[in-house]
Amino acid sequence: MARWCYRHRLVVLLLWAGALCGLGLSASAAGTDYANVFSLPDTDSKRAYDTLATAFPDTSGDTDTVVWRTDGGSVRDSAVRDRVEPALDRIAAMPGVGAVGSPYAGARGAAQISADGTIAYAQVTFTRRADEIPKRLVQDVVDTARDARRDGLDVEVGGQAVQRVQEPPGGLAEMVGLAAAAVVLFLAFGSLFAMLLPLAVAVFGVGTGLFTTQLLSHVTDIPDLAPLLASLIGLGVGIDYALFIVTRHRRGLLRGLDPEESALVALNTSGRAVLFAGGTVCVALAGMLVTGLRFLDGVVIGTSLTVVLSVLAATTLLPALLGFLGPRVLSRAQRRRLAAHGPEPERASGLAARWSAGVQRRPRRIALLALAAMAVLALPVLSLRLGATDQGNDDASTTTRKAYDLLAEGFGPGFNGPLQVVSSGGDSAALVKDIEAVEGVARVTALPPSGGVTLIQVVPATSPQSQRTDELIDTLRERVIPQAGADAHVGGVTAVSKDFATVTGDRLPLFVLTIVGLGFLLLLIAFRSLLVPLTAAVMNLLAAAASFGVLVAIFQWGWGIELLGLGKEGPINAFLPVIMLSLLFGLSMDYQVFLVSRMHEEWVHTRDNARAVRVGLAETSRVINSAALIMVCVFLAFVLSGDGSAATAGVGLAAAVALDAFILRTALVPAAMHLFGAANWWLPGRLDRRLPHLAVEPAEEPEPPAAVPGGPASVVHGFVRTDDGDPVDGASVTLMSRGGRQLDRVASLADGSYIVSVPGPGAYLLAVTSAAHGSVARHVLVTDEPLVQDVELTGDEVDSAAR
Repeated sequence: MARWCYRHRLVVLLLWAGALCGLGLSASAAGTDYANVFSLPDTDSKRAYDTLATAFPDTSGDTDTVVWRTDGGSVRDSAVRDRVEPALDRIAAMPGVGAVGSPYAGARGAAQISADGTIAYAQVTFTRRADEIPKRLVQDVVDTARDARRDGLDVEVGGQAVQRVQEPPGGLAEMVGLAAAAVVLFLAFGSLFAMLLPLAVAVFGVGTGLFTTQLLSHVTDIPDLAPLLASLIGLGVGIDYALFIVTRHRRGLLRGLDPEESALVALNTSGRAVLFAGGTVCVALAGMLVTGLRFLDGVVIGTSLTVVLSVLAATTLLPALLGFLGPRVLSRAQRRRLAAHGPEPERASGLAARWSAGVQRRPRRIALLALAAMAVLALPVLSLRLGATDQGNDDASTTTRKAYDLLAEGFGPGFNGPLQVVSSGGDSAALVKDIEAVEGVARVTALPPSGGVTLIQVVPATSPQSQRTDELIDTLRERVIPQAGADAHVGGVTAVSKDFATVTGDRLPLFVLTIVGLGFLLLLIAFRSLLVPLTAAVMNLLAAAASFGVLVAIFQWGWGIELLGLGKEGPINAFLPVIMLSLLFGLSMDYQVFLVSRMHEEWVHTRDNARAVRVGLAETSRVINSAALIMVCVFLAFVLSGDGSAATAGVGLAAAVALDAFILRTALVPAAMHLFGAANWWLPGRLDRRLPHLAVEPAEEPEPPAAVPGGPASVVHGFVRTDDGDPVDGASVTLMSRGGRQLDRVASLADGSYIVSVPGPGAYLLAVTSAAHGSVARHVLVTDEPLVQDVELTGDEVDSAAR
């Protein structure tokens, strides 16, 4: 497939461009039909909603609120009314506005004025839902209302429709994320063309994914949060997957491979790992389906579809783009050096090699320090409280937050989240009296019954996000309503949020068990080991606990939340743990696959666990850290999205990826694997025979052909020396097949010379090990003539010529 895409690159590019443009035009013409469906069967709030919908069906339009306060006198004064009433009349006359409930409209409106007469509100009912109302209309409502302001008279507007118009321009978070990723890529590659490749792949993958999700919103329920989360995860994985493939391609070019062959090798190795990694992300996302929460079904569709298309772009569009660029993927300095000196063996030296050697020397100390850091960061998770955020959590400068605070000031903190007690049987009058007597109730109002159903509005004395409000709901359900003998249920936005948090918390263990189990099974098949997938599962749980600890500290405790411009602290949205755990487990599995696949390859060749872990960490840590840094930049950019849930998910995922890459995969995982030794790769023989075989990242070159009986045999010979040129006596020199089978082994002589026999022409692995001077392994290509291969042992670097 890679070869076809490389050779037919213009066709592939035109197909992708046509798909992106076609889907974009179709999505623009069709518009959006996102729907937030919070279906909570078998909950008290759902029964209240169903009863209310039958008795009071006229609830189709969204209702927002205009709030005003006067600093002197009363809102009933003519000076205030002369400013506000004309504005309300102009709003009522706007097309798309169904009605305006004014506090100046008789006795019923008088309840919309605070007890001290300084604050009043009007309800603006639109003819459509908030996400269907044109932003221009909502902006006109906001501008008209706020034009009534003057010195001493403050006017603010709140509601879901208003919240949409104060969001930053669409695409701002994505553009900032791409810009930050471009900087990291340029620093990593030193080449403008190499930098643009991952960005182009991400744009095509995310673009087609978002347009397709928008079209699917017309045929299934997809929440408006889904495209934001799809952008967030799609940009991260799209850039990272292309980064892994481009890095392998550049390595092949530096080794002297032809651009086409280098691209094929990159796709047949890192490309396979990308396919596996993308599959694990989709499996983790699909784990949300076991919760049975319909709201998350659309999230699974949008995010999984974007990941699939990002993987498809990385494995088809990317080789086509590599064909257009040829050797220009390398920087100019690299191309000049390659032309002047020819290919050189690539060695993982510098900081990566020194760190890898340091982890090997002190695995216990590093493991303990990493565990201590993760434990400290995870401590706040013990205070995690699930709930729902509202406009009281918006930034203090927004009109929605100011309107929320004014209503709370004038009518009590519970006014922004009233409870709806829906009674369809029993003595409703007695129930009202019993509710009024409950501690924590500020006001109770019973509306005229309709169809035998009475709606009782209960305003708590505490805010919707308060723990005491949750306790009040429990008191009404468990004590007050049963004692009154009424057939009643407690509903309303606050009660729905509480039930959603309860249902999510109850189903969270099953969800975690599902995604951990599926991840364990995938890694078990891929790496033929019990300890590797078990270690990955434990590390994923550690990363999740630490990242949620960071979320609690910032969003629930408020540490630094103002500096980030994220509004006011409150509970963590109930659906975020499920979404974040899915994304986190998928992304963590990516890094585990890329890290351990290189270790596994080295283990197969040398059967030396210490060397396998050291080489794997030295060669992959730089690219993993670069990929993680890109993801952190992309995720943090979603703080600018204007959506509180997306901002919270962005910060949480950025923290999780940073901790996972920089502490777990770079320190704790390799330290643990050094401590476990060869047990890392143990698998019971009976289980090994029954498991299917899955090659995540096969060898770059094929196995050498079998020696023909009587055919030509040859030798590999040379000298083993230190970097100072001194001969190394007694070094173990082993010749192996690419599959890891030992063919010959000798010890170097006093002058450092060695000679090993070769059964026939082909590609082999030559491994040299000395207790005093370290080890090295490299691939050698033997013809029917003897091959001279001198080996230098430095002792402080990892030779990666075997790649």
